Amino acid sequence: MICKNITIQNGRLLFAGQNAAALLRQYGSPLYLMDEDRIRENCRTYYTAMKEAFGEAALPLYASKAASFKEIYRIVNSEHLGIDVVSCGEIYTAVQTGFPMEKAYFHSNNKTDEDIAFAIENGIGYFVADNEEEVRAVNTIAGQKGIRQPILLRLTPGIDTHTYEAINTGKVDSKFGSAIETGQAEAITKLALELPHIELAGFHCHVGSQVFDSDTFLRSAEIMLEFIAAIKAKYGYTAPQLDLGGGYGVRYLESDPVIDIAENIREVAKFVKKKCAALGLPLPAIRMEPGRSIVADAGMTLYTVGTIKQIPGYKNYVSVDGGMGDNPRFALYGADYTILAAEKMDERCDFECSVVGRCCESGDIIQENVKLPASVKRGDILAVLTTGAYNYSMASNYNRIPRLPVVMLKEGTSRIVVKRESLFDIVRNDL
Repeated sequence: MICKNITIQNGRLLFAGQNAAALLRQYGSPLYLMDEDRIRENCRTYYTAMKEAFGEAALPLYASKAASFKEIYRIVNSEHLGIDVVSCGEIYTAVQTGFPMEKAYFHSNNKTDEDIAFAIENGIGYFVADNEEEVRAVNTIAGQKGIRQPILLRLTPGIDTHTYEAINTGKVDSKFGSAIETGQAEAITKLALELPHIELAGFHCHVGSQVFDSDTFLRSAEIMLEFIAAIKAKYGYTAPQLDLGGGYGVRYLESDPVIDIAENIREVAKFVKKKCAALGLPLPAIRMEPGRSIVADAGMTLYTVGTIKQIPGYKNYVSVDGGMGDNPRFALYGADYTILAAEKMDERCDFECSVVGRCCESGDIIQENVKLPASVKRGDILAVLTTGAYNYSMASNYNRIPRLPVVMLKEGTSRIVVKRESLFDIVRNDL
């Protein structure tokens, strides 16, 4: 099975040791499940591996956009991780839990003046500044508030990660960051060093998501370290921090590779240390930003089958009571998922179908070419695996359908951490 926390007992699917179908019947359908023990295990993998490989100054930052709600911040805080945030909403959510905001890094390519002021007022640790306009705005607002604000500069190393085009963020023509190749990275560095209310704390890059080996990190680290050395030689500035961006990929299908995250981190550390020595640089405090690989395999979505539509000679459809409102990733970029019949795990799967949602939209598809038992029928429960990342966080009220609750599982217990939206919630802000 692609997820370590999934087992089968008497033809029934167990998630984190608990009967998935029974949980759906207890909490209602459809439903997000999250495995707290798995989240903590993933946090500890990064934290321990980075400290051992890069030294005590290293720190993993949980990428909030993968899944942002109060309980997530409580968990990652108790596991001693920092966070990256990309909006005032994520900042506010973290602040409400008492998260130490000095360990928070604020991303995004278009922060408004209001965003910047809000973040500073809430004690943000670092801005990851994307462009010259932002650097100048942070300097102005920090000056008005009488502080010197630490920032990292987001640079674009020009790396192609061979991943989904929609999540490839490291190329020269990306909407993110200042390109090294064009000279814009040096120009923005010079600017940041000159401004009185900016404290340049280092550099950041992010070259894409769903990466299964260290090649991408090695290539980007080489370019970034050479840039750091060039800036040191020309301006006398040595970057204290280097953020290498996102974490490693996760398995959505059996065909996806198994990755040893700790071993890959050791490989990156060995390369970075050797490169620093060759360039005459001290080892920067390394940051990485795992999000998907912290929460993805800790999540599962459960649905109830509604209709079965067979078109002889063409294709079959199995419709469920959720869809693109709770999982838009297939509609966005054809994301892969494994789908199982939660109470028919001992039956042969030879009925090929498209699993689709209930929205009035032809693109409301969860997965094509799914193999389910031929006995699949109305009322059956389907489980979509590895949905802990970018499912709840991307959920919408399209077609005015309420968003799903999140139920957290821990050591054989379950609890609601995000309530199911009601119909009243849908109209709450309407006038």
